[in-house]
Amino acid sequence: MEIVRSLRKSSAVVNDVVSDLPLYRTPPQLEVRLEDFELYAIDRLRVLKGISDGLSRGKKPDEMEKLVNDLWKAHMRHPQLSETINKDIISHFVLRLVYCRTEELRNWFLSMETTLFRYRFRLKNFESQRLVLAEFGLPYKAVSNAEFESVKEMLSQVARSMGQSLTAADTIFYKVPFEDVPELVGGRRVYIHKGHAYVAMHQVVSLVVTQFRSNLSKALVLTNRKWTSVISDQEKNRLTPIVEALSTSYVGPDFSEPKEFGEVSLKDLDRVANSSFPLCMRHLFEKLREDHHLKYGGRMQLGLFLKGVGLQLDDALAFWKSEFSKKVGPEKFDKEYAYSIRHSYGKEGKRVDYTPYSCQKVISCTPGVGDHHGCPYRHFSDENLRAALNKMGVSSRAMVDVMDKVKNRHYQLACTLTFEAVHGASCDSGINHPNQYFSDSQKIVQSKNIPAV
Repeated sequence: MEIVRSLRKSSAVVNDVVSDLPLYRTPPQLEVRLEDFELYAIDRLRVLKGISDGLSRGKKPDEMEKLVNDLWKAHMRHPQLSETINKDIISHFVLRLVYCRTEELRNWFLSMETTLFRYRFRLKNFESQRLVLAEFGLPYKAVSNAEFESVKEMLSQVARSMGQSLTAADTIFYKVPFEDVPELVGGRRVYIHKGHAYVAMHQVVSLVVTQFRSNLSKALVLTNRKWTSVISDQEKNRLTPIVEALSTSYVGPDFSEPKEFGEVSLKDLDRVANSSFPLCMRHLFEKLREDHHLKYGGRMQLGLFLKGVGLQLDDALAFWKSEFSKKVGPEKFDKEYAYSIRHSYGKEGKRVDYTPYSCQKVISCTPGVGDHHGCPYRHFSDENLRAALNKMGVSSRAMVDVMDKVKNRHYQLACTLTFEAVHGASCDSGINHPNQYFSDSQKIVQSKNIPAV
């Protein structure tokens, strides 16, 4: 896979793909524009993170199948149908570079890609599934008609035990060593005879997924060795910065401009803070009101959030000055703090219009002594977090679920469950940005305030 800066469209075609579900065995012989290198990876990352969220929320297999189908259609289609499979393959190999670099990254990528492959395989028709099975070159043969008839009654009993029946379509079975299908054996979903399991065609997903996971696991280790020894240094000025940033990339809107609810005035701040601020911003807001001061990390996190919800520059200056002046005095505020506020709004220095922090950036913060920024779900003690959630109105039953997600380090999902508990409404998309929390909250709050006709 060669990365080029050329803006001309690549005309290369993958010739060695048998089915439209690639096995990603070898990097494609394609010229890839630098822009596509990153954009394709981000689109696939949206799919994988959607899958991660679905799994964390305990979605059932049929729900996951629909989720994967919807995510793939939303993010992985290409305007030119012939380029769709190229996008699929390129994006996989780019993310393989991104996620090969540490054991934690490898484990996450391996799990998500395996889940993606499982449900994509399940969504394929019978002929496409057979093509994938043949492409793997697995040493399994379909049982003969005579052998099928000899075990048909036992196969029927297994089907009935799962609330199914053996239909005319279920006449193709593969005879495989039972240790090759541990999940089917563990779930008592196959007939075993003399050390072999009889796997129905609709169950071969278990076979191919096991093989896919094994192949990808080995490939990630090899990719890491090559990345560490060769690629990262050779591409340090071009690809390395992109690769290293992608694993922590936020893939949603940046909320640099309040699009739905317009401006938030000074007089509205306390009201909307109480109704619609996520816990990280409520904590900063309350500490500012209490101490009349925040360190730099807290000022940036809260200040950019307030900018994103619609607090205009003049109101922002008035807000921060009214609080800081109580501790440092108005003159010191004008001299030492006002500039950074104007700077964050793009009115000073290089005039960069800074964007509010995403959940990923908030979670990655490491607050020190006296700091109040960062993610409470990650940085608070259990006792302090329970107290804060109780103050927000989270019930004891919902608290158990939230704390369980915190224990398993699913901090964004913990925030999502908090949102649902506070608002009495579902948030299927999950919380990925503090300003998204605010926006979704305001939709619910305002809809409840609409008088009945």
